Amino acid sequence: MTWLVTGGAGYIGSHVVEAMAASGHDVVVLDDLSTGVVQRVAGRSLEQVAVHDEIALAEVLDRHGVTGIVHLAGKKQVAESVARPLYYYDENVEGLRRLLSAATAHGVESFVFSSSAAVYGAPDVDLVTEDTDCRPVNPYGQTKLIGEWLVDDLARTTGLRVAKLRYFNVAGAGRPELADTVVANLVTQVFDRLEQGLRPRVFGDDYTTPDGTCIRDYVHVADIAAAHVAAATALSTGSVTDVTANIGRGEGVSVHEMCEVIAQVTGASPHLTPEVVDRRPGDPARVVASASRAAELLGWRAERDVEEMVRSAWTGWRRLHDGPFHQPQAA
Repeated sequence: MTWLVTGGAGYIGSHVVEAMAASGHDVVVLDDLSTGVVQRVAGRSLEQVAVHDEIALAEVLDRHGVTGIVHLAGKKQVAESVARPLYYYDENVEGLRRLLSAATAHGVESFVFSSSAAVYGAPDVDLVTEDTDCRPVNPYGQTKLIGEWLVDDLARTTGLRVAKLRYFNVAGAGRPELADTVVANLVTQVFDRLEQGLRPRVFGDDYTTPDGTCIRDYVHVADIAAAHVAAATALSTGSVTDVTANIGRGEGVSVHEMCEVIAQVTGASPHLTPEVVDRRPGDPARVVASASRAAELLGWRAERDVEEMVRSAWTGWRRLHDGPFHQPQAA
């Protein structure tokens, strides 16, 4: 069975490609390289094609005899989605529609859709289950939820085997060469501030949490990749035909706690006081996964802790940013 991994030259995608290949799956990478890095998939079969290009997609699916797809290609910056909603709908919804159209025409049997905890919005629960109401609070989350609807509707009509993986806050690196290069999530944002000699920035410390900062469920990117392998394997064998699963550790870490781990790993002052700024609109106080369904149906559990995430991410960051590291000044 040959799997096509869209967005396979991206941060998460390249980890998925490595994990699937290591598990014995035949993998082809599809990436338009608009944000992907070709070096991440050196030595792999790479097709530089956009998911919007149905003609080229059809040629790739036919030439490689693709029977399964892992779909990671798309845009994922929340702030950008608010500023450019039409762009996000075109990339994440229309791109998926065209990919599914090509997949249906070429007899693809299995489809793993990389979704997001953003579909839940700001849930007012201690643990988010897959049955928690989905109420996205930004266009990015909305496009992911619509993507799930598209996949489900097609599966009901055609019998396509599908897995929708809602992963939570991704961090870390399986290898330094595959590290995240985008300053978008908390870990890379703090790295970037520290490298400039600036204090980490915390968006609000007056939430109803033990230390006043937001709590999130952080999961290592290598564990995310393993979840995609588990889903692909389950669909291939037919042990699962339709599943929606949270991919997280089931443990909450506050922004302050994460900053402390980063300070310890990077050697920044352990008493460094973050700079507190205004809350960001739409940030919920707590979003932590219940991952029991993934364990039960896919046999998957996260294995790596927060310190391992930060340490691996920092090693990759230093490899990619080899300038001087400036010790920030405490307040």
